[in-house]
Amino acid sequence: MSGRDPFCQPRRIRRGAALTLLFTSVLVAGAATGSLPQAGRKSAPDEVRSTGPVGRHAAVARAAEEAMADGKSPMEAAKRAVSRSGDRWGAVYSQGEYEEFEDALDGQYTGVGLWARSERDGRVEVTKVRAGSPAATAGIRPGDLLRSVDGAKTDGRPVTEVVSLLRGDATDAPAGTTVRLGLERDGRAWTETLRRAQLTTDSVTVRELAGPVTLIKVDTFTKGSGDQVRKAVRHAPPGGVVLDLRGNSGGLVTEAVSAASAFLDGGLVATYDVEGEQRALHAEPGGDTTRPLVALVDGGTMSAAELLTGAVQDRGRALVVGSRTFGKGSVQMPSRLPDGSVAELTVGHYRTPSGRGVDGRGITPDLETDDGALQRAETVLRGLASPS
Repeated sequence: MSGRDPFCQPRRIRRGAALTLLFTSVLVAGAATGSLPQAGRKSAPDEVRSTGPVGRHAAVARAAEEAMADGKSPMEAAKRAVSRSGDRWGAVYSQGEYEEFEDALDGQYTGVGLWARSERDGRVEVTKVRAGSPAATAGIRPGDLLRSVDGAKTDGRPVTEVVSLLRGDATDAPAGTTVRLGLERDGRAWTETLRRAQLTTDSVTVRELAGPVTLIKVDTFTKGSGDQVRKAVRHAPPGGVVLDLRGNSGGLVTEAVSAASAFLDGGLVATYDVEGEQRALHAEPGGDTTRPLVALVDGGTMSAAELLTGAVQDRGRALVVGSRTFGKGSVQMPSRLPDGSVAELTVGHYRTPSGRGVDGRGITPDLETDDGALQRAETVLRGLASPS
């Protein structure tokens, strides 16, 4: 996987809002953890304030302004305008919700440190517990059932509502406030009172496998995750790398480009358009282009993670193993509304270096497999590393 790259072009990246585009699936992923961060800390990025409404943003902003002039809710009017627009990924967030979103992308949140999902029968099951978190200290384990939060039954509720109860949205509960959980394990019911804490996400984890193979798992692209990937590659022992993007729902596109720079020596990562204007994202020079690389993906690989996957696949840098990715290749741009809420609307779509569209299609792996994907990846790496 070396030699001259046909997609290598001068590194001229369009500055401004393009560098802080957010792939909104991160908010969905954060909601699934049951521990989105606390509101009230930061304002929107300068790029959001200076960009101003364009295209669909202008129509949504007008609806909000008219509602405010009539003494009605600007946010509700904006939501109706987004719904009428047919924008599949468009959304309107309150000021507090958007600040929580920013904190989540910064890798910080206020919560108890548990992940949960809704089962088919409507029950809510704990799927993961963060080490050292209030939930872990209380002895909560994956597989436990979460039956209530502060007395409110969770059965049949959407996970997003359970999340809202866990983080105390109704009262903007800060770190240090308590939340009472009703739990069940093997038929035994009990309650635990936990104290919410300010936590940080570990979006990148690294471990060594036999081979030698370095496994770099990226859960989401939060601030600094790209540098973490690059550092992991620099310090990895000789051998191959598995870049595990399974379940990665996206995040900051700049961090995905930074992660791509760990494996590319400059050149094109993706192109995209904003209201019809074409732009491009390029890797930094100096990445490791010789180490054997396998990218591991599945149906939960979305957005910025698909951007990265498409780049290393198109440029012949990695063999992609797993199942077809989700297929979210749309670009969202946020803008402030008159009441401080934020409308985040689709302004374009990105394409891989070879020009493939991802939205609604996903990325097909070079080697498709559902079961034992990591073992298959290790086998592939051993083959890539063997003499030819």
